Amino acid sequence: MRPFAAIFVILMLSGMLAPARAGQSYIIVDDVTGHIFEEKDPNEKRQIASLTKVATAMVVLDWADTTKSSVALEVEVPAGIMAVGGINACGLQPGDRTSLRDLLYAAMMQSDNHAAYTLAYNIGQRLPNAQGLSPVDNFTAYTNALARKLKMKHTLFLNPHGIDNLEVPPYSTAGDMARLTQYAYSNPAFNFYVSQPSREITIAGPDGMRRAFMLQNTNQLLGQEGIAGVKTGRTTRAGDCLILAASRDPQTVEVEGQKVAIPRRIIVILLGSTNRFGEGLELVRRGWGMHDRWTSEGRLLSKRSSL
Repeated sequence: MRPFAAIFVILMLSGMLAPARAGQSYIIVDDVTGHIFEEKDPNEKRQIASLTKVATAMVVLDWADTTKSSVALEVEVPAGIMAVGGINACGLQPGDRTSLRDLLYAAMMQSDNHAAYTLAYNIGQRLPNAQGLSPVDNFTAYTNALARKLKMKHTLFLNPHGIDNLEVPPYSTAGDMARLTQYAYSNPAFNFYVSQPSREITIAGPDGMRRAFMLQNTNQLLGQEGIAGVKTGRTTRAGDCLILAASRDPQTVEVEGQKVAIPRRIIVILLGSTNRFGEGLELVRRGWGMHDRWTSEGRLLSKRSSL
């Protein structure tokens, strides 16, 4: 039995993947400290659709950093892309070639499932693979390893794009996705990928002819209330999902006679919404209000109110 098939059976028998309840879950946190401002059902397991691509992007970026590899590397679109499903936003076809960088833009900005699959296939071939898994399954194993590293205890990734039309679907929680987003922002490149409103990428066909494609960010809230990312997601099963990160100018405080700049960024995770942009913007606005009060009170922290 394949490793992921075995996982499916175990989870089905244990009853861990009951259908998500109606409603939504969310969390608002301080990116720097993980301090939780507000939350609702932050540990409820839900489908997260294309929010999965944050994990995909981080496995790719971590691989590039660890191996000193350039994301300018051109890779080939595999034949297996034809079975991915969903809208092929960038028109990727087997035998096309494009850079890892452009695939990251396509996956994070345009939410292209085929770009995420191509990243997984090509990086999965380059990652150690002691179990002899297929490239995409090997890559997915690394997204789960990242989840374990970050103590995302209620998360299971089953593919690199978040498609959940499976008998037993992948899942995560608002709290776990906040941990992942906090980790993603520790990599400076991540911020750039998710903050662009538009970006032109280049794809070369099997004949060598190059074509341009203009990506448009699916995040309609970019630029409002300091929002500069992160990711949208939607499936019938997951509902509307959204990760937002909003920043303000650093706060300058005096510590022992020295001026210190403290970054200000809040993260909002919203799962199972019916109005992700309206609700997400309201959560960001509430978050900034709570952040201001917390700051004025001395940024007190406790284990009970932190990720």
